Amino acid sequence: MKRLLFPITVFFIMTTIGCTEQGSTRSAQSIDVSDMDTTANPGESFYQYATGGWQKANPIPDEYARYGSFDKLREENQHQIQELIQELGTKEYVEGTNAQKVGDMYSTGMDSVKLNADGAAPIIPLLQNIASAESKDDIIRTAAQLTKLVSNPFFGFSVGPDDKNSSMNIAHIYQSGIGMGDRDYYLMQDERSQTLREAYIKLMETQFQNAGYSEEDAKSAAANVMKIETELAEAHVTKEMRRLPELNYHKMLVSELDTKVAPFAWNIYFEEVGAGEIDSLNVSQIEPVKAAVAIIDREPVNVLKDYLSWKVINSAASYLSDDFVNANFEFYGKAMSGSKELRPRWRRSIDAVNSAMGEAVGQLYVEKYFPAEAKERMLALVDNLKLALSDRIDQLEWMSSETKEKAQEKLGTFIVKIGYPDKWKDYSSLEIKKDSYWQNIMRASAFAWEEMIVELGKPVDRTKWYMSPQTVNAYYSPSSNEICFPAGILQPPFFFMDGDDAINYGGIGVVIGHEMTHGFDDQGRKFDKDGNLADWWTADDAARFDERSKVLVDFFDNILVIDTVRANGTFTLGENIADHGGLQVSYHAFQKTEQAKAGEKIDGFTPEQRFFLSYAGLWAGNVRDAEILRLTQIDPHSLGKWRVDGALPHIDAWYEAFGIDSEDPMYIPADERASIW
Repeated sequence: MKRLLFPITVFFIMTTIGCTEQGSTRSAQSIDVSDMDTTANPGESFYQYATGGWQKANPIPDEYARYGSFDKLREENQHQIQELIQELGTKEYVEGTNAQKVGDMYSTGMDSVKLNADGAAPIIPLLQNIASAESKDDIIRTAAQLTKLVSNPFFGFSVGPDDKNSSMNIAHIYQSGIGMGDRDYYLMQDERSQTLREAYIKLMETQFQNAGYSEEDAKSAAANVMKIETELAEAHVTKEMRRLPELNYHKMLVSELDTKVAPFAWNIYFEEVGAGEIDSLNVSQIEPVKAAVAIIDREPVNVLKDYLSWKVINSAASYLSDDFVNANFEFYGKAMSGSKELRPRWRRSIDAVNSAMGEAVGQLYVEKYFPAEAKERMLALVDNLKLALSDRIDQLEWMSSETKEKAQEKLGTFIVKIGYPDKWKDYSSLEIKKDSYWQNIMRASAFAWEEMIVELGKPVDRTKWYMSPQTVNAYYSPSSNEICFPAGILQPPFFFMDGDDAINYGGIGVVIGHEMTHGFDDQGRKFDKDGNLADWWTADDAARFDERSKVLVDFFDNILVIDTVRANGTFTLGENIADHGGLQVSYHAFQKTEQAKAGEKIDGFTPEQRFFLSYAGLWAGNVRDAEILRLTQIDPHSLGKWRVDGALPHIDAWYEAFGIDSEDPMYIPADERASIW
């Protein structure tokens, strides 16, 4: 499914999402000591000390590559949504209602008998359409049509805010078109990368045969696809360079594309994607798009048809018969992530429903599980965190008053979204039938595309949500200068309605501070209070910020995550700054509470200790070696262990709370600790 199609930057607290029923069996008034490993030295690994018991009690289920507190919540959430959908099945609903659509989408995903009987039949019309292409113009036309339905062939197209005029939506094209997620998988010569490339080729050969190709034709087609994707990857901008917004903004006239990018039948492409009337756009990455055009110009039509066919087959595999699904899991699940077992069909079907009709499910969810008082308490917490960040900005000795004033203006204009949208999305034009699971997925993709394309050239809708309400996650969007906390995250272990301040400030408080800090991290700081890419910093302040940020880059670069593989401090810098700022800001706000001032222990822990134990508990989890390698390669977030053991050594209050001194392995001298916000 296509979600967050446009290449604007949206920062998330975590890539794993999900949610659960409001209210938990976990006591809101205590730290669960069984989640801890009190035999561990908190100054050697606070992560082990705070979460070692949880890790021991929650081994990774075979269907997971990583299993942590987020995943556990996600499981509970899926059970809740399953109950909601099953309740729908007990009643008759009028055709065209959200209830009918949610129920039928789920049922087509659950009908294994029909899925296996249909085999490759649902994708044959698309494959036949590709096969009928005879010219390069036909290839361009077909690729543009497929862009609306499957993962982007050659390069991507989307609609989103103009980085330098954030009130207006414009078209963006950007690098895309590869199937393994990151350029390095195609280019690196280490043993694992080579093994993955071999497995990817085997996947393609298998899936082409599942789609009806002969063994010989499947091998030829796979070789053609690998050649094209490797050439695309060679031209792709690195993930580190994509983090620099000023290097990924090249607005130009459509009439300039032939000279500034490459000669191409742009008129055909834009007409087919629904953007035939545009006069200008942003080309996020010029060289990769130029390379994609060169491939289309150079390669024979039959080779290009193999590539387009693979985009269809690979995008549809999860929604077809078991032979497609199992082959897909062998590569993406086992080889890349280390999962041992395919997730149950009902869980996969719920994910598809959430992706296709997130707000339709969300409306049902909040009606049953989200208490209004949770939103009220969250608003108070957000206000307290904003005051704390404002205080800290005023107290920064390294920043000039001129830049401080601009920072305060930006903080004061934050848009705050909590729980669920004020206006629900209208799904009336989305048709869901019982004919085919993949047909329903395509209809949902086409619906999402039309929803996006209609915004082209129009003012940005500031009320729009980029997460469904049932999501356990949060985000900051620099183009709209907004922070969003869906209903799903407003629950234990993040948020306790009847919990003490130490737990809530250490949990959801840090999440709030994390998202606020994204507005001032190494990317977010380049956008002004109106969401425009604009330099509002003095040159000296910008240099001092970079110098202070480099402390975190160097620190995380030296973390050995597994074997000889180290963390990537540049790639994870934004999230590490946000974790650092979230801890500092939330702790600052917590110190103003009556509980912090009283200093009374609960269950043997001081309020300050409970704050940090609550924070660490958010990242409790276990992860397979293959997934450690994959996430280090593609995820801008540090691994859970290092969001604790990498973040806390830079927080002075943590040392004081647990008596950490120079004899402890995690100790960093005060003058070597990061200090930004």
